[in-house]
Amino acid sequence: MDDPALNLVLYQPQIPNNTGNIGRTALATGSRLHIIHPIGFSMDAKARRRAGLDYWEELDVVEHEDWAAYLEATTPRRLWLYSTKATCSFRTPTYERGDHLLFGPEDAGVPPAIHDWVQTRFGPEHSLRIPMVEDPAARSLNLATAVAIAAYEALRGLPGGF
Repeated sequence: MDDPALNLVLYQPQIPNNTGNIGRTALATGSRLHIIHPIGFSMDAKARRRAGLDYWEELDVVEHEDWAAYLEATTPRRLWLYSTKATCSFRTPTYERGDHLLFGPEDAGVPPAIHDWVQTRFGPEHSLRIPMVEDPAARSLNLATAVAIAAYEALRGLPGGF
C-alpha cells in the first residue's frame, strides 16, 4: 500500500491476540501496521496460524528491529502518542492522511524517553488520551480497543473519509 490512510504503530507489543486484532483493524481501515521489536511472542507462520490470523498475509505490515530503525525507515511527518499519562483529548487534533498513531506495550506503555522525543519533536499536544472514568480500577483500555477507537476517530476527521 503506497499511501495508507493511517500508520498504526505498536511499540513492543506483548500479547499476540491484541496484535492480531489490531492487524484486523489495520486491514479494515486501509492502514499500515508497524510493529517495533522486541515483541513478547513469535510472529512465525505457525504461531500466526495457531492464533487464527489467516488474514495476516493480506496486511500492510512492517516490522522494525527497534525504535531507531522505525524512525530511520519512516521519518514520520506527524505522530500522535496515545498514553494514559497524556492530558490532551484524542478528539482535539485535526488528523491527516498518513499520520502515525503510536501505542506502547500492554504492561507499561512507551518509555519516558519516547514521551520526551514526541514532546520535543512535535510538542506536548501530540500526546493524547482516550477519556475514561476517574476510577483507579479503570487504569487503561485494552490495547486493541484503544487502537480501534483512535483509528476510527482519526479516520472520521480525514477529508473525504478513508
